[in-house]
Amino acid sequence: MDVNQFKERFKKKFEEMYAFDYKEGSKREQFLALGYLVKNLYSADWRQTVKDYKDKGSKQVYYFSMEFLPGRMLKSNLLNQGLLDVVKEGLSELGLNLDEVADGEMDPALGNGGLGRLAACFMDSIASTGLAGHGNGIRYQYGLFKQKFIDGNQIELPENWLRNGNVWEVRRENKAVTVRFGGQVTLENDDRNVARAHYHNAMNILAVPYDTAQVGYENGVVNNLRLWSAEIPYGEEYLYPTDEARDQIKQITEYLYPDDSNYEGRLLRLKQEYFFSSAGVQSIVRYFRELNLDWSYFPDKIAIHINDTHPTLVIPELMRILMDEEGLSWDQAWEITKKTVSYTNHTVLQEAMERWPVDMVAQLLPRIYQIILEINRRHIEKKIPLYGEELTYRIAIIADGQIKMANLAIIGSHSINGVAKLHTDILMNQTLHDFYLMYPSKFNNKTNGVTMRRWVQISNPGLTALLDDVIGTEWKKSPNELVVFKAYANDKNVLKRLDDVKLENKKKFAKYVWNEMGIEIDPTAIFDVQIKRLHAYKRQLLNVLHILDRYNYIKDNPGVDLPKRVFIFGAKAAPSYHYAKQIIKLINEIANMINNDESINDLIKVVFVENYGVSLAELIIPAADISEQISLAGKEASGTSNMKLMANGALTLATMDGATIEIHDYVGKENIYIFGLTNEEVQALNENRTYNSRQIYDSNPRINRILNMLIDGSIPGIEHVGQDIFDSLVKYNDEYYLLQDFDSYIEAHKQVDEDFLDRELWNKRALMNIANAGPFSADYTILRYADEIWKIKPEEEHVML
Repeated sequence: MDVNQFKERFKKKFEEMYAFDYKEGSKREQFLALGYLVKNLYSADWRQTVKDYKDKGSKQVYYFSMEFLPGRMLKSNLLNQGLLDVVKEGLSELGLNLDEVADGEMDPALGNGGLGRLAACFMDSIASTGLAGHGNGIRYQYGLFKQKFIDGNQIELPENWLRNGNVWEVRRENKAVTVRFGGQVTLENDDRNVARAHYHNAMNILAVPYDTAQVGYENGVVNNLRLWSAEIPYGEEYLYPTDEARDQIKQITEYLYPDDSNYEGRLLRLKQEYFFSSAGVQSIVRYFRELNLDWSYFPDKIAIHINDTHPTLVIPELMRILMDEEGLSWDQAWEITKKTVSYTNHTVLQEAMERWPVDMVAQLLPRIYQIILEINRRHIEKKIPLYGEELTYRIAIIADGQIKMANLAIIGSHSINGVAKLHTDILMNQTLHDFYLMYPSKFNNKTNGVTMRRWVQISNPGLTALLDDVIGTEWKKSPNELVVFKAYANDKNVLKRLDDVKLENKKKFAKYVWNEMGIEIDPTAIFDVQIKRLHAYKRQLLNVLHILDRYNYIKDNPGVDLPKRVFIFGAKAAPSYHYAKQIIKLINEIANMINNDESINDLIKVVFVENYGVSLAELIIPAADISEQISLAGKEASGTSNMKLMANGALTLATMDGATIEIHDYVGKENIYIFGLTNEEVQALNENRTYNSRQIYDSNPRINRILNMLIDGSIPGIEHVGQDIFDSLVKYNDEYYLLQDFDSYIEAHKQVDEDFLDRELWNKRALMNIANAGPFSADYTILRYADEIWKIKPEEEHVML
């Protein structure tokens, strides 16, 4: 489709939809017309891809995730169809701006951070590498909350992303399935003497799928993301005569991560997890039946991957269907299930490992509970003679009245992977060591990756144009080709052009900050960025301590010659995470104090963007100079913002944690700023228990002064918050060792100040980060999953890389 053809089709589509000229339309209407036009363009490929997979009998992987955080899809779909430049030019000739039209699309908040964004990157990479794979999740009506700051406090508002519909989705009522909750289950033999489950007084929920195309990059592959919505079954409306009764159904897919600080919230979370797990497995089984193959071939045609423990109930659900509906024996069903399911672990924190009360599972999911009990009984019976009682009972699925989902996921799958080398090592040697002793061959590492299509080509067109001009376009399909950029590390012209690209991106973000927040920031300042979920272990608070220290230094030394620094935060705190919300309040009050202090001559500005999400990340990441990856070593599983930021030329300032270790190994120690304790040193402190944060507070004058600011009235508006945070660091012994790492962190920032002034040196280091970003492409990560875990290969005609 050329520019003229596009213009005619767009005008025709708009007039068909609205019966007036496109010039009179709102940005939302213009987006919808363009969206439906783009959807029409890939629909034939979508149908053909489904047909090809079935005709060839391709093995297909189904990626189950509680979160998918796709971001706006218009530009991605245009890019992957090779139409981005055509549409941009065509709209321009029609007097429209693609960026403005794209703003008419809601940014679906169907995830909380890295987990959901990783799943979305993987969907893009699975299609773009020509693999047969699909996503399975929940169509949340509201998704994650919309964050507002009122008096510096985070306030959560409903994010109704579906209020104007979703142009990309297709409702598939004919593919709906029934999910059962509650009631009683009895086992009765049928005429073949096979035990069958009979359900009594169960609540039936209709799971209706909404399908969204996952368009591969210029290869004709269109896979599927299936999100499930809970509805009242047809003909059973009379059972729900009141709004309260109907809300029981609606709430299952109403909010992402309901507040689980009480029993009702936890029960709802469990309902959500079983709802999409059961619906997805039923859908997969229905497809397999159409192949008319013996059930023993199921693992040869189907792979099911569970992203963290939320979808772990696919294991007993697949067992239920194979035994209760298909009549297979326990041993047959168990063998098929283990060969089919694989599991990614995303945390080293024991408190983040899901556990459900036995009584809750038994009441809500009686048949699933029976199956979990039997899995546990057989596992213990089989392993005690081999490993003894002590080890076997330590890894039991059921203990102390709790069902441990990670244990079920490991026992019921054939592969368990971590998401960075250090993370996987910690899993094998500490967190899941008992399982590693029993199942060493199951464990493997798959370091996370990000899609360069969204995070460079779409987010940073200036850098994309520079790369295309300097090294050609091969990197777009083979990201490792970015390494060719290294050859230009001493080319002053290229370094100047790279500097110009960064400056333009910073001006763009500065304009956003002025328009939305009324804060003026200098684009020539150091843009120091920390964008990630607000959690104590991610140590946004350490960043805050540095800001206060720098503020004190500037106040003590009027006229000091320091490069300007803009500290940029983007983060949401879980609604029930009181401490994280206190840190948000603290940052906002410090920002208010510093940004209005004329005596510091704008040497510091603090910007905390509201309602951080994918679209804001696309604006912030290309503008970043410094990438703050400052979690306590050994706590961050991988991280992916670190990869996005390095690919856009930000220099990483980090602890040796997660995938940052691998970034360090690729870019070299001269192109990254490392500080703080190592994982080994953290473990030693944990074991010997000699750490004394009050001693550091008493003996380090700079730390003493900063922490006193939290409680002496120096910072307006934080009387109670400041005391609680002070106590966490001094009275309660600083759980994440911020004070221990403080001096090392400050020294790293001093080096940044010095290096940033040498623009040629800085740009050379930025170039080296970009040139080494290729290995962190999600395309390579996915190909490793496909080859080593899922045992699927790209369709021959669609092979890239």
